[in-house]
Amino acid sequence: MSITALGVEVFVRDVGSGEPILLLHGNPDSADLWDGVIDRLQDQYRCIAIDLPGFARSKAPRNFDCSPENLARFVDEVVEGLGIHEPINLVGHDFGGVFAMAWAVMHPAKLRRIVVINHCAFVSGMKWHWRGRVWRTPVLGELSMLVIPWRAFRSSMREGSKKLTDEQIRHVYDMLSLQWKWMALRLYRAANPEDFEQWAPPMLEMTAKIPTLVLWGEHDPYLPGWTADHFNARKVVRFAESGHWLPAELPEETANELRSFFAAY
Repeated sequence: MSITALGVEVFVRDVGSGEPILLLHGNPDSADLWDGVIDRLQDQYRCIAIDLPGFARSKAPRNFDCSPENLARFVDEVVEGLGIHEPINLVGHDFGGVFAMAWAVMHPAKLRRIVVINHCAFVSGMKWHWRGRVWRTPVLGELSMLVIPWRAFRSSMREGSKKLTDEQIRHVYDMLSLQWKWMALRLYRAANPEDFEQWAPPMLEMTAKIPTLVLWGEHDPYLPGWTADHFNARKVVRFAESGHWLPAELPEETANELRSFFAAY
């Protein structure tokens, strides 16, 4: 199904019933990142996964505003468009964490719980990894996006998560598009470390009140491990044998941790 939010034609997977869970993927993924997690939770929860603006099946205008404030407005329109009128469980991975945290800071009353999975949104002192710095650099970023060979893409994904299969990586690769390329560049260029510093205090104030869980794949070459301890989380679970794409590598373990945390808090 699809809905419209801030001019974006948003692809939505909406299955199950019960407390709503909104799952937000990162770069370069799609809602499909959560398939294995959703399969294990839909018997108890209403599981909602979307393609972010410009990713996979979600069509976005070229001038889509990628500021944190507008990302929060986008998530709010998605929630309203889905007819959700109760507090939700919010799960953000990678860049989906920026969407998630921006909305959570601006709308804490609409949250039941929040889950962080390998993202650095609004963590003070965070610096971009080398690939992020390339994408944030005008011209150099565009040049890096011109041609993305399969072998190089597979190597990069496997570097981030060693247990990803060729089939999983190929599925992501086949969804890459020109629209994804320009949206990825826009998102990285709008995510300034200086802005993270400004958003860090209200983020920590929010997570001090909203039950927060951090799930962290430790073999992550993009984000330092200390990031996981900077969200005021009630619980931090580290996975020594997983990497950046934890929900794809260990869907059963991810689902079990979500179910356990939601039951406890």
